[in-house]
Amino acid sequence: MHTIDANGARIPVLGLGTWELRGRACTRLVEQAIKLGYRHIDTAQIYENEREVGDGVRSSGIRRDDMFITTKIWTTHFAPLDLERSLKESLARLRMSAVDLTLLHWPNPHVPLAETLGALARMRELGLTRHIGVSNFTVALIEEAVAVCPAPLVCDQVEYHPFLSQAKVLDACRRPGMALVAYSPIAKGKVKNENVLTRIGWKYRKTAAQICLRWLLQQNVVAIPRTSRVERLSENLAIFDFALSGAEMDEIFAMASPRGRLTNFAFAPEWD
Repeated sequence: MHTIDANGARIPVLGLGTWELRGRACTRLVEQAIKLGYRHIDTAQIYENEREVGDGVRSSGIRRDDMFITTKIWTTHFAPLDLERSLKESLARLRMSAVDLTLLHWPNPHVPLAETLGALARMRELGLTRHIGVSNFTVALIEEAVAVCPAPLVCDQVEYHPFLSQAKVLDACRRPGMALVAYSPIAKGKVKNENVLTRIGWKYRKTAAQICLRWLLQQNVVAIPRTSRVERLSENLAIFDFALSGAEMDEIFAMASPRGRLTNFAFAPEWD
């Protein structure tokens, strides 16, 4: 699996997102993904599936050291002692001694960022997580986080797909050597019938979703598509045998719209 280097982390460029996956179906999908070649699995406390993800990793028969496992701390656990306790609970559910990457899932303005990141860096020191990062952070929050965090941050995980420009966030990540990890990289399936992607796909005998993932890959962006269908796992992996032209990349960039964001909660920050 191809990887992206970011402040000491080697992150596989394609992972499996597990939001909304539950129970035995989640375990089976994670196991199957790993057997097909996935080496990056993304979960979170709020997904309530860490136990099933851990079971899927173990069932795959692949060595834990060959996997890259991410989890995310929910915003109600950002006070330092809460953060440590909640990460240890995540590890207990995963039945792992450490994860590869722990993220702050969303910004929480009610707890000083320096305190939360200090605690997150401490988890790295204790060996409970190999790397640390953030999710859903804006440019201003990335800059603040980099300034106050005592350890290097390796990524910001944000919504990113052709309907939503993340040029500013991508630039803010690159300056301190962070990666951008794209969730909802195929826009929750909305790319499927999009004319530009479909037309480009015909040329390469690829689906619109594969074109979308390739577009992200060529920006050195990590993509973590979620699927509940085993047959989609292989399809999402089949993006390493072709390359989009510069003109095709630009055509896809031009699809972005101010109304393109799909994930937006009342507690979200003021987006760039």
